[in-house]
Amino acid sequence: MSNHRRQVPGIHHYAGPAGGWGALKATAIAVRTQMDVFDAPATLLRTNQPDGFDCPGCAWPDKEHKSTFQFCENGAKAVTWEATTKRVTPEFLAQHTVSDLWQQPDFEIEGLGRLTHPLAYHPQSDTFRPVSWEQAFARIGEVLRELSPDRVEFYTSGRASNEAAFLYQLFARELGSNNFPDCSNLCHQATSIGLPRSIGIGKGTVSLEDFDRTELVISIGHNPGTNHPRMMGTLHELARRGVPIIVFNPLRETALERFADPQSVVEMATYSATDIASTYFQVKAGGDAAALKGIAKHLLVLDAARGNVLDHDFIARHTAGFAEFAADIAATDWEAIEQGSGLLRPQLESVAEAYAKSNATIITYGMGITQHNKGTANVRLIADLLLLRGNIGKPGAGICPLRGHSNVQGNRTVGINEKPSAAFLNKLEEVFGFTPPSAPGHDAVQAAQAMLDGQAKALICLGGNYAVAMPDPAQAFAALHKLDLSVHVATRLNRTHLLVGKETFIFPCLGRTELDMQRAGPQSITVEDSMSMVHASHGKLPPASPLLRSEPAIVAGIAHATLPDSRIDWLELVADYDRIRERIEQTLPGFDNFNARIRIPGGFRLPLPPTERIWPTATGKAMFSLFEGVEENSPGVGENVLRLVTLRSHDQYNTTLYALDDRYRGVFGRRDVLFMNEEDMQQLGLEHGDRVDITTALPGSTQRLDDITLVAYRIAQGTVAAYYPEANVLVPLDYLDKESGTPSYKSVPVQLTLRSKEIRQPPKGR
Repeated sequence: MSNHRRQVPGIHHYAGPAGGWGALKATAIAVRTQMDVFDAPATLLRTNQPDGFDCPGCAWPDKEHKSTFQFCENGAKAVTWEATTKRVTPEFLAQHTVSDLWQQPDFEIEGLGRLTHPLAYHPQSDTFRPVSWEQAFARIGEVLRELSPDRVEFYTSGRASNEAAFLYQLFARELGSNNFPDCSNLCHQATSIGLPRSIGIGKGTVSLEDFDRTELVISIGHNPGTNHPRMMGTLHELARRGVPIIVFNPLRETALERFADPQSVVEMATYSATDIASTYFQVKAGGDAAALKGIAKHLLVLDAARGNVLDHDFIARHTAGFAEFAADIAATDWEAIEQGSGLLRPQLESVAEAYAKSNATIITYGMGITQHNKGTANVRLIADLLLLRGNIGKPGAGICPLRGHSNVQGNRTVGINEKPSAAFLNKLEEVFGFTPPSAPGHDAVQAAQAMLDGQAKALICLGGNYAVAMPDPAQAFAALHKLDLSVHVATRLNRTHLLVGKETFIFPCLGRTELDMQRAGPQSITVEDSMSMVHASHGKLPPASPLLRSEPAIVAGIAHATLPDSRIDWLELVADYDRIRERIEQTLPGFDNFNARIRIPGGFRLPLPPTERIWPTATGKAMFSLFEGVEENSPGVGENVLRLVTLRSHDQYNTTLYALDDRYRGVFGRRDVLFMNEEDMQQLGLEHGDRVDITTALPGSTQRLDDITLVAYRIAQGTVAAYYPEANVLVPLDYLDKESGTPSYKSVPVQLTLRSKEIRQPPKGR
């Protein structure tokens, strides 16, 4: 970065590695500002341990427990955020109207602390007031019985346990609804749709043991240092033993360049670090498909020239559609590939050479792949590349989608799905004695549209911050205000709770760290990680309030009050969670001996047929796909169009902001910035520190984000980046992948206007 650049408040170049002493300092600050310093050490040391609780942060699996601590910096922040000593009391809420709270920044609203009482909104005073659980449940039941079931939306956060999620979908389906908008719709729905078409399941195929045996990792469209930080330990091990890690990402991310492991005595003592990426390609936003097709194109050339590059035996025995795929790749010209990816032919050919040399390759990917107009097709292209060399169903190889929240995958497994399979519905009917609805329900975007249209009149949220996470918040916010009923199960207050309908309830729930005591005694819940391992989680801390209830108990309480003629004894199920797990075992394949197996440290792995080269597709084979052209997104309109990527800061998890810093990108105390390539700045007559307005460059769009400060950054040309969820105002509600419904947060066409004057200089060579 240039030394003569003018100073901008809150922007300071960060020269250190990811992890290391900086991570330990940040952890200490989080503990000091949130927790009782005497409780903190024991609580953190129970994180991700066999007799402890599962981290409420990311879904990266637990390593063999040889270490004293199994948490990362951001995991520690998630724990301290939940185990905070701060409280939102009825007295506080009586003194602060919803209108007053609305004026506070999101960071301040969530920073108020833990909710302590069940609450009901009182429109006369514009405040939330305490309400008894029984009174609230009874009123919700009355409203829901008056509504047609298809007018009720059931939103789910990925943090909900398997037990809570299973009861939740059971309640909704007995009521008569398949409306399950959930956080997966906003991130990895393209995986859930694309991978079943390619390999028969919507999950990854690798285990941690595969990383121990791999010869090459290709990392595409994710930033593990912030979004799944425990993965950094695995990448650190790979790099130190010389395994190539090839990275494709528009931004240069510190964690993908250098990492100092806080558990390495040598690195901590010497202030040294390990280089992570062996090669780093700054693909432009929306250029992943072009890059993947370029790699595949050179592989086909190599195979034709010297043979034994493609795994022809695997392709013949286990796949279908190869000839059509190969013909499309051959017809894709290099000029389109280079222009689409922002990379040069020799660069992509070098990746193909490395891939051809490796006997076992893993490809990891995140939302940089899924959150595009063709996110589903992007996912399938990654599967295609692996199929070319038989890299699914052998040790050290496979596909690794990086899920976000710690049980978002488990939610899907136990039935949170707006398009359930006939086999699942038949099992529900067999086990529970009612006929569930079969018509597809609403995903997250469809739910918002249904609320806007007046079609949906009630929303129940099992966690999350639904409206803030959605694209186009102006519409999402308006949608919730139209509701007859909104219900939120949460640990902390957030902005979505303030979008009150005619009646709004907030129910405070136990967190992962807290003791869950039911009639049969202390309870454990279970979660599924990104690699299909199911294991138990046991909270130990005293609850933040004696009035808190667990998520399963809250769901059961609403169901019991709403369905007086139900054949399901809801209250007996939550008296002992073993009973819930027994019903899961009866309903879903792969959960045999569920209760016994979760009592074994580490839990068990769910069946993954592709790991045995069994393909649960319609043809019984893995399927190659066709990706027409190389464009992932709709073209922008007008001149000087750039592609906007929305991203998290390092002090952030999903919509939760732990602080206003982004240490590794050199941003401190602010979030109103736009990261931009310096050459793009020069071509547009802009400078580091200029303030601009951003507008969406799509037909008919009037969306804008004003007064944003430009920050020169190591980002691909033609690409700019801003923080989520603030930049969601630039993402239209209907700008999405039509196959999966995933919003296209990662490549929005935008134009910039310098405050008080227009940009007149056209960019060169774009």
